[in-house]
Amino acid sequence: MESDESSVAVVTGTSTGIGFATALELARHGHKVFAGMRDTNKARALATASEQEGLDVTIVALDVTSAVSTDAAFTQIHRAGPVNVLVNNAGIGGATPLELTPEDEHRAIFETNYFGAVRCIQAVLPQMRERCQGTIVNITSMEGLVAMPNQIPYSATKWALECLGEGLAHEVFRFNIRVVNVEPGVIMTQIFDNSTAATRYDRESPYQPIMRRNGKMFKAGFEANVQPERVAETIIDAISSPEYRLRWPVGEDAVGMFKGRRAINDEDWIEMGADLSDEDYNRRYEEYFGVRLS
Repeated sequence: MESDESSVAVVTGTSTGIGFATALELARHGHKVFAGMRDTNKARALATASEQEGLDVTIVALDVTSAVSTDAAFTQIHRAGPVNVLVNNAGIGGATPLELTPEDEHRAIFETNYFGAVRCIQAVLPQMRERCQGTIVNITSMEGLVAMPNQIPYSATKWALECLGEGLAHEVFRFNIRVVNVEPGVIMTQIFDNSTAATRYDRESPYQPIMRRNGKMFKAGFEANVQPERVAETIIDAISSPEYRLRWPVGEDAVGMFKGRRAINDEDWIEMGADLSDEDYNRRYEEYFGVRLS
């Protein structure tokens, strides 16, 4: 789907990271961008960057967990014209074993990561359907491809978003609406600053070995130094590609997870949770996913 100068694009969660980079990249490609963020007091960096490049970026207050805020934001956006591109990026994380994650924190992650995307999709879908034109981009995760221990609530939201994207793509295909799932691996962003209080590391926990290995996976991802701009570039590719593709993994770790999890059976993956030596665990992880842990 080609972009054009009159195209309106909406990106959620734009104060930092992937959303920040995506808002700028879409504007560079001729879109009139509405950059949604929950706290517009954090808008200065994006406003400055867009002004320096002369880009058409309008910052709008948008808390995707609030129906009132979402309705107000899209009322403002629709005055500029129909939305051609929606990027559902707003998200929070959390890293704690399920047993130790309070229910309210579990729900909070779903409220932002999944229901927030649903609200925004429902705000743009009627006019996209009527016009038989539009693209919906869901920022999921490699954890929407592999259920990760120690991050079950976060992983579950990304699996839900993967399901939403696949099912919705089928529903709206006849209306010429493109739905894509962009699946980053570990990206150098501030998502951990936006995590719930459920991110805890307890050296005395019986789950400590799992927590530690989860940390090693992120360490390997950080060492790869994949920047948010790479995700933004992938989004541009997904929007403009002449050939449709549902899933777009980003980063060597995400590609490795995407391929590796499909190459092994469920039991092989689950048995990685056994009381393995670090040497054995690291060997299996590299064999399955092509990522070296240290």
